[in-house]
Amino acid sequence: MLLPLPGRNICYDIIGPESGQVVAFSHSLAADLGMWTEQVPALAAAGYRALRIDLRGHGGSTALPAPYTIDQLADDVIAVLDALGVRSSHFVGLSIGGMIGQSLGLRHANRMQSLMLCDTQTQSPADAATRWGPRIEAANKARSLEPIADETIGRWLTQDYKKNHPGRWQQIRDTIAGCTPLGYEGCARAIANFNFTARLGTVKTPTLVVCGTEDPSASPTASRHIASLFPHGNYDEFPGARHLPNVEQPEAFNRVLLNWLGARS
Repeated sequence: MLLPLPGRNICYDIIGPESGQVVAFSHSLAADLGMWTEQVPALAAAGYRALRIDLRGHGGSTALPAPYTIDQLADDVIAVLDALGVRSSHFVGLSIGGMIGQSLGLRHANRMQSLMLCDTQTQSPADAATRWGPRIEAANKARSLEPIADETIGRWLTQDYKKNHPGRWQQIRDTIAGCTPLGYEGCARAIANFNFTARLGTVKTPTLVVCGTEDPSASPTASRHIASLFPHGNYDEFPGARHLPNVEQPEAFNRVLLNWLGARS
């Protein structure tokens, strides 16, 4: 589905019983709403409505000129909630999606019932320019993310997952390659220009921080520290998973997610 806004569209879908509480999902850089495929059936069966939203320039959402900000991306989530008439929802975000969740907790706390922040950070990495600069350059030069697709999925999923789930692995790789360079650059520059760390102590929304223990970008030590920054912060982990524990270990992830939602619904 498309939400038409001046000069652009936001792509989203919403699945589950109309009477259910809404759980909004925000994906990682270079992914799309299909990243949450493994979560939708479990949520719908439990009576929730899964709302998945594509970031700007990702999936079916319009690519606007770069750069973007994390707050702008969070406001896109609110725009979809407003269009659907949803006054409050739970939120689940991974990587940049987790950064968006922090902005929502800081700026739209009255709309958030709970936050689940997965494999994320609270401020721009010190090496942001050298980490994303060459990737942006390669994508812009090729007019495609194809040159960085294998490197990216290698950080996201283990080789065991690739061996055991080749079809799903290929779907995710193709999604990375199909992301627009403009959307990738816009979101990457948002990651490279934010710092919420000192303000998270003001977020009263119940917050769960999780990570895959083998994620090269969000270690258990760092993720535990992030959880400690929130007044009502909690922590959990997925042993052996990399950057997408929701894909790599869906049964464990869904169990943690549903337990978290159930305790706060």
